[in-house]
Amino acid sequence: MTSLSADVIESDRLVLRKMRDTDREGLIEVFTDPEVRAYLGGPRPRSAVEQFLDQFGAAALPGGYIIADKQTDEFVGMLGFSPRAADLPGHVDPKGEELELSYVLRRNAWGSGLAFEASTAILRAAAEELPDQPVLVTTQTANHRARKLAGRLGFEEVSTFQAYEAEQTLAVTSLHSFRGPDPG
Repeated sequence: MTSLSADVIESDRLVLRKMRDTDREGLIEVFTDPEVRAYLGGPRPRSAVEQFLDQFGAAALPGGYIIADKQTDEFVGMLGFSPRAADLPGHVDPKGEELELSYVLRRNAWGSGLAFEASTAILRAAAEELPDQPVLVTTQTANHRARKLAGRLGFEEVSTFQAYEAEQTLAVTSLHSFRGPDPG
């Protein structure tokens, strides 16, 4: 089993939950913001994002959760936790399909520890429910903030590879390391 059964995961300040219609503007914002998308291939045109959401809705986030403020339910960002496709570069298992953690937050949520909190919450939930297995983080090598966060979470950088016209860094950890007290 490689996906979580929980529809909702809570932390001190956040709730990770499935997408709702009220999240639409927040999703459009993170897909169209040039700073948010600086290491993710650049901003997408609003019309393309709207069309994508109209077509796929909640199915647009397979293995994904909305990160929302626990008190207000306001959209903060989104978090993905699903198998990395075997045909993509960047694996530690030759068969691929390891779990991959990814996230993106609104710019106004940067620097407040919310990405760390959301990532820790999902990794702890996964450690309690799923068998121990590798979890990957991939990011552009130039994205120093994401690499620093991965390190704080306990991910170790193991290799680099070329994809999306940039050098990417692959980092890995094991689920069992998220049982018990905070990793950082």
